[in-house]
Amino acid sequence: MLPLSLLNDFLYCPRRAALKVLEGWREANEHTVLGDIVHEHADLPGYEVAKGVTLLRALPVFSDRLGLNGKCDIVEVVGASPDLKSQISDFKSGGIAALRPVEYKKGKRRQFENDDAQLCAQALCLEEMFKLPVERGAVFHAESKRRREVEFTPALRQSTLTAIAELHTLLRESQISNLQSQIAPLPPAVFKPACEECSLYRICLPEITSVPPGLARAARALFEI
Repeated sequence: MLPLSLLNDFLYCPRRAALKVLEGWREANEHTVLGDIVHEHADLPGYEVAKGVTLLRALPVFSDRLGLNGKCDIVEVVGASPDLKSQISDFKSGGIAALRPVEYKKGKRRQFENDDAQLCAQALCLEEMFKLPVERGAVFHAESKRRREVEFTPALRQSTLTAIAELHTLLRESQISNLQSQIAPLPPAVFKPACEECSLYRICLPEITSVPPGLARAARALFEI
């Protein structure tokens, strides 16, 4: 099982995801701390009713088919009863009209492919768990306090499934390397301005590790006997 959050990392930067899952690196910076603060309320398990919609906080989700697990910040349950016992009965009787995952992000209202894919992966888990179609969700941007609706189109679903498969391939190739007593290869760095905002910037060293292949081969040749 791979964590849902790792899918976001992978689409943001495959090397970042590999450093986390293959080498176990975890570092904090101002962006990760702000993200933790934004999630403080949503990370408290429980439920509440707002404007006739039941909000499930920190709902654990999984997909055996896709090899994913994690939790949804918020799942909006439309058509549910206001008390938990009745909600369970509603699920069993098919009385739920819709489920909508909502992901909290710290920044301003902007669309990012990695955020939409992470949200879509949550929807795929919910569909497998509850046998209900999940057609849309939302991203709540804390800095601007604005909500952005996300429709789970066929194109978004396919790109999400492709990214999940690529992430599992990365892990599988690492396991094969370990069995052969080899160092698992990391995806090459692609240096860009956003790199300096990454919590793993000092671990990745993208200015150095993103050199052109020809130059990298020449550098390695200096140490060959």
